Amino acid sequence: MNQIFLNGITLEQLAEALAPKLNLQPAGQSQLPNDLLTPEEVCKLLSCKRTSLWKHTKSGKLKSYGLGNRVYYKRDEVLEAVRPINH
Repeated sequence: MNQIFLNGITLEQLAEALAPKLNLQPAGQSQLPNDLLTPEEVCKLLSCKRTSLWKHTKSGKLKSYGLGNRVYYKRDEVLEAVRPINH
């Protein structure tokens, strides 16, 4: 039996190293359809700037949700908004 020694590794580093082997997403990167995304995560997903995200939200193309004093977007709604229309 192989032994693994974990000297000098954090719990987060261990989880990150094991995630690909266990088919898991790293913490904070879940891919469930109704995930709530922060504006920063939406910008990264869409490769856009924060001002563009704000404009799309104000125009109604994207719907944001307030939870406390924070703003979130639903992953499935963001992906649906950018999906091309098939005729």
